[in-house]
Amino acid sequence: MLQESRTTPVQDVGRGLLGAFMVGAGAGHLSFARVPFQAQVPDWVPMDKDTVVLLSGVVEIGLGLTLLFNKRHRALVGLGLAAFFAAVFPGNLHQYAKHLPAFGLDTDTQRLARLFFQPVLMGWALWSTGARLKTGKKSGPLPRT
Repeated sequence: MLQESRTTPVQDVGRGLLGAFMVGAGAGHLSFARVPFQAQVPDWVPMDKDTVVLLSGVVEIGLGLTLLFNKRHRALVGLGLAAFFAAVFPGNLHQYAKHLPAFGLDTDTQRLARLFFQPVLMGWALWSTGARLKTGKKSGPLPRT
């Protein structure tokens, strides 16, 4: 179960920065960076690469704007954004495995470092929105045996 907690001013700034980043990245998908983003779409995706880039750009803009302006469901948006980052991770793997240069990542070392940044983005989405998963178990002292 998703639990929303209050966020601090630092988290609010982090959420604003992430939202702005997502809107900018989404705009890039729709315009000046369409071709580089196509390089990240794995060959096994059963859609036209340009269509995938355009759709993901629309999703990124939507998520970014929601991060910026919707406070009521921010934890759900954070969880959705973390899931989105997980869903596009195969594209980062594809770029690394195929040695594809894009976005200034022209060495395998740079592309490998990019792989490790994806979990950071996922954590940023969850942290900045105050999203926490609640297990349903009550916490407390351990039972005595």
